[in-house]
Amino acid sequence: MIDPLGGPAYLWPFALAFAVGYLLGSVPFGLLVVRAATGEDVRRIGSGNIGATNVLRTGRRALALATLAADLLKGFLPAFLAYLWLGPDIAVLAGLGAVLGHCFPVWLGFRGGKGVATAAGVILALTPLALLLVFVVFAAVFWATRYVSLASILAALAAPPVAYLFGHVQAAQLYVVIALIVVVKHYANIGRLLKGTESRTSLGKR
Repeated sequence: MIDPLGGPAYLWPFALAFAVGYLLGSVPFGLLVVRAATGEDVRRIGSGNIGATNVLRTGRRALALATLAADLLKGFLPAFLAYLWLGPDIAVLAGLGAVLGHCFPVWLGFRGGKGVATAAGVILALTPLALLLVFVVFAAVFWATRYVSLASILAALAAPPVAYLFGHVQAAQLYVVIALIVVVKHYANIGRLLKGTESRTSLGKR
C-alpha cells in the first residue's frame, strides 16, 4: 500500500525541524543570564517567570534586554533557516517547536516562559511585515495601560488575522495555535487583570 505522506523519507525533515526548534527554544536564556550576572535564580524573583519582563524586576535592564534579544532570536533562527533551506511547511513546524520549547522546556520540568518574545521571533522570520502591525498593537496597549501581559495577549490575538490579511494563510494558522498557547500561559495574569491586581511595568529608573 502506498503511503500518502511519502513514508519516513518524507516525514523526517518535519520531525527534525520540530525537534531542533524545540531544543533551541527550550534554552532558558533568562535563567542563564541572571544566574551568570548575579548568581540569583530568576525563578525566585517576582513572578518566577524566566522571560524578559521578570528579568527586568531584578533591576538590571541590560539583562532584561539581553534576555529579550536571546528569546526572540531562538524563535527567529529555526523558523528562518527552515524556511530558507526546507520551505514554509517545515518552517511552520520549526517555529511551533521553538515556542513550545520556550513555554515547556524539558530541562525545567516543562515550566518555562510565556512565549511572547520567542513567538515574535517566529513571526519576524515568517511574516516580518505582519510583525510591524502586531508590534503596533503591543506598543499601543502597553502605552495606554502599562500592562505587559494585556499587551502580549492582544498582540498574540492580533497576529493571525494580520497574517491572513497579508495573504499568509499557513502562517496565520500557526499563529492561531501560538495565540492559544500565549493565552493559556497568561491564565494567572488574566485572573489578576479581571480583579484589578495585575502589576504594571515601568521602563523608567527604579
